[in-house]
Amino acid sequence: MWWLLLAAVAVIAELFTGTFVLLMLGAGFLAASLVGLAGAPGWIQGIAFIVVSTLSLAVVRPWMKHRFFRGDPSTEAEFSVTEGQDALVVERVDADNGLVKIGGELWRARPYDATKTYVPGDRVRVVKVDGATALVWRD
Repeated sequence: MWWLLLAAVAVIAELFTGTFVLLMLGAGFLAASLVGLAGAPGWIQGIAFIVVSTLSLAVVRPWMKHRFFRGDPSTEAEFSVTEGQDALVVERVDADNGLVKIGGELWRARPYDATKTYVPGDRVRVVKVDGATALVWRD
C-alpha cells in the first residue's frame, strides 16, 4: 500500500515542478502497487517500479514534453522583451554568457556579433531573442 502513497506524493509534487519526471516515477509507483495488489512479492514489485519508471522516462516523457511544450502556441511563454529594446549590461557580456537589465528584468545575454564584448554599464540594444537569451548589439 505504500507504493500507492508514493505514487500520490509523486503526482502531487509534479504539480509544482512541471518536468514530468515525478509523474513518470508516479506511474512506476502505481505499477508496483498494482503488482503488489495482485499478490506479487516485494522484489517483483520493485522490478515493476524500475521497468515502468524507466520506460516512462525514456519513451513517454519525451513525447509529453514535445506535445505540451513545443509547437503549441497556447503553452509558449510570452516574453516581455522585444527586438529593438534598450538594455543595460549588468555583468560582462561575451560569446559565452552575460547579464543585462531590460525594462527592470534581468536577462541572460550574448552579443549578436560573437567577437564583441560588452562591460557593465554599457548601453546595448536587443537585436534578437533566442529562447531566454537576448542577443544584443551596441550602436
